[in-house]
Amino acid sequence: MHLTFIHLTLIKASLRRVSLLAFLCLLNACAATGVREATHNMQLPRHAELTSTPFFPQAQYQCGPAALATALSAANIQVTPDQLTPEVYMPSRQGSLQIEMMAAARRHGAVSVKIPPQLDAVMQEVAAGNVVVVMQNLGFSWVPSWHYAVVVGYDLDKELLWLRSGTYERFEMSLSAFQRTWARSEHWAFVALPPGKLPASVSADEVAKALVAYEKNASVAARKQAYQAAVSEWPDHQVLLMGLGNAAYAANDLPLAAVTFQHMIEVHPASAAAYNNLANVLLAQKHIAQAETVAEKGLTVAGDDENLKSQLAQTLVEIRQSQK
Repeated sequence: MHLTFIHLTLIKASLRRVSLLAFLCLLNACAATGVREATHNMQLPRHAELTSTPFFPQAQYQCGPAALATALSAANIQVTPDQLTPEVYMPSRQGSLQIEMMAAARRHGAVSVKIPPQLDAVMQEVAAGNVVVVMQNLGFSWVPSWHYAVVVGYDLDKELLWLRSGTYERFEMSLSAFQRTWARSEHWAFVALPPGKLPASVSADEVAKALVAYEKNASVAARKQAYQAAVSEWPDHQVLLMGLGNAAYAANDLPLAAVTFQHMIEVHPASAAAYNNLANVLLAQKHIAQAETVAEKGLTVAGDDENLKSQLAQTLVEIRQSQK
């Protein structure tokens, strides 16, 4: 029994070494794949660096506020890490939560958008002039050392990447090393942009999701500006059109609101909400007959949607009362 126990122990130790080796090989393979895809992406400039990006040396555990201040300052939103610390830093965790980082960016007037979890997406943003806040684990999965940094440059030929990180204004990492440390955060990264500027790597649906979150704290003018830029890029997207029409109406830009909702009806004819909103805009413009026709059409489109039917019925009541 004693010999058998030793034998099993040796086998288990060997298996642990093999498992660790396999795990490291897997990490290397994943890193190599991401690097290979990025370096072979012919749509990317071979080199880009945003040298004018501000730098805030990061004290221990304060990398979140410093990274966010860097990104916001790069977007011409002047704020310091000290101002951001009460908003994002949690002493109990000795760090900052990802969701709070993005929410704080919005509170300070930026559109915060998660980017795709690919290395070449980071480079797309940098090449477009957008710094990227990334989360890394500089330790191991079983002994994590979470860290926020800001990607400001890369060189595909040299397979290098530069970050504002910790106390280093231009911290240099190989693409493979960055890919490994970034992978441990499930490739979490976001950009913080001024309203009117769009991310380079993000889909229309993700931009729409970001703008819906952004508009809760944004001024009417900023909402309108943000949605106008998005609709210019994706002119038929239903959520973006609704957002622009509502923002234009709130800004009392009735001609833009009318044009937007009219286009929305043309490309999304089953949207009863678009009919209701257009009818309200036409009513505000004193186009009573047109407003009534649009609202009645909306009622037929609403089908079994009791909420929209109720809204359209109320709109019709207001239209008919205005005729008296």
